[in-house]
Amino acid sequence: MASDNPHPPAGGLPVVGDRPGIPLRELLIVLGSTLVDLLDEPAGDEVVIRSVALVDGSDLAAESGSRAPGSDLYLHVGVTDSEAAHWLRDLAHRPTRQRPRAVLSKTARQSPALRQAAREVGVAVVAVHPQARWGQVYPLIRGMLDRGGHDGGEHDLLAADTDLFGLAQTVARNAGGMVTVEDAHSRVLAYSASNDAADRLRIQSILGREGPREYLRILQRWGVFDRLRNSDEVIDLPAHPELDIKHRLAVGIRRPGADSTVLGTIWLQEGEQPFAPEAAEVLRGAAAIAARIISRTLDAPSTEALLVQRLFGARGSGVDVPSLAGALNIPMNGPAAVIGFAISGTPLTDPLRAALGSALRLRASAFRGDSLSASIGDRAYVLLPHYQSARAVTAWTRQLVERLESGGIPNLRAAIAIPVADLTQVARARGEVDRVLDSTAATYPRDRVTTLAESRTAVLLGEILDLIAARPELHDPRLTALFDYDRGHAASLCESAEHYLRHHGDVRAAAEALRIHPNTLRYRLRRVQDITGIDLEDPADRLLLELQLARHRRTTSDTEG
Repeated sequence: MASDNPHPPAGGLPVVGDRPGIPLRELLIVLGSTLVDLLDEPAGDEVVIRSVALVDGSDLAAESGSRAPGSDLYLHVGVTDSEAAHWLRDLAHRPTRQRPRAVLSKTARQSPALRQAAREVGVAVVAVHPQARWGQVYPLIRGMLDRGGHDGGEHDLLAADTDLFGLAQTVARNAGGMVTVEDAHSRVLAYSASNDAADRLRIQSILGREGPREYLRILQRWGVFDRLRNSDEVIDLPAHPELDIKHRLAVGIRRPGADSTVLGTIWLQEGEQPFAPEAAEVLRGAAAIAARIISRTLDAPSTEALLVQRLFGARGSGVDVPSLAGALNIPMNGPAAVIGFAISGTPLTDPLRAALGSALRLRASAFRGDSLSASIGDRAYVLLPHYQSARAVTAWTRQLVERLESGGIPNLRAAIAIPVADLTQVARARGEVDRVLDSTAATYPRDRVTTLAESRTAVLLGEILDLIAARPELHDPRLTALFDYDRGHAASLCESAEHYLRHHGDVRAAAEALRIHPNTLRYRLRRVQDITGIDLEDPADRLLLELQLARHRRTTSDTEG
């Protein structure tokens, strides 16, 4: 796991408040047998999971010997069998209540030493399918912990009105078959338990957390997605044994309201028994419920998200920062970094906003376990408390922008405020980051990632020009005649003056840049002085002229854009 912190705190993202937790059995049911398999349960499968950590070998080594409580559930990413066994044996020095409840590992099935060490300290071992992606498993578990689980025994469809996984399980029971809920980009949001009747399309979708590309192309060719976009009806898709695609029903999920934005799809695969007679009716009801759940997820942040937004200064003044830091379990003092992200030239739709927010949260958590992220308006922000290396933060941000763009999030820009003295300065730093993002919007893609220090001149100059533009009394009336002359005569006096000023009064250099004879430029400069009455030999006049020309150019480009 990449990190600039040699000793990242255990437990992944901080636990906020008192969570009721989820029994391990219920967590595994929701993850499904396609993804996970419980190998050993020395303390039973009813142990309660309240927190999760995504760790590698270096994280376990840093934690070794610690007596502090860690997380209830550990996801071992790239951890060798010997590293895992050594860490598990070291847990014997902790009180039982401070030990993890379970470990998820892709190599556990082939590691007797790991399983024996886990049994000795009473830790459950769960095997994860080798093709599963940790980058999808981790946020899936975090999402379930944030929601606090669901009542798997409730058969009333409306009882699942707050949880997509609960909804999927309920639809599967009432409609028959196996359910997958996907977003508008065919990424899997939730699914019901699978059995041996699951076809290859379902298995690969769950393992990869999105529909396999070759199958998506087939569905596109068949016109399935067009039908889902253009109709509220349940679509019946016959089986195609030659492609290992079984009989399915599908219905689109649409945002409530006038715009009816497509938010995703509910797929119901036929299992060992035919669908229930009321399957289509159940799916239509489920689509309406899923639309409310997804819309609330997009529109209403969680309790933790609200706390983070307050820390970033998005919910009014008078914030008790020390209390917030305590609730979020992050250090109050020490240098921090605030990074803002914006998208240029592309409408920020709800699915794109959600994709950016979830991707940032995952990547930032992998970089630093104590990172925090928030989506505020059309921008997203990451806080890295008590970082160790400014260079590492900048390098990670550049790499992150490249990865997210290659992953389908277009025209991404980032601005970094570093160092931030302590958490009381986070809201102010976010304001500084916004100033940078505002000032560099016109220079994308040149300034894709920049820091406050690198952009200070551009930010301050841009704000000075905006101030001048917003106050007509600061507009020099002498320039109006020059602008009118250029428009009326299709002339280039303004451009000529700008190049002259940009080249510090070097006529030959300015003329070369304009590709005209120096005498031509000298003539134009005399015309500028005649029309405006400005003396180009006077330093104060030159400064004023440069500001007024820059203000005019900025205003004109904004109007044309």
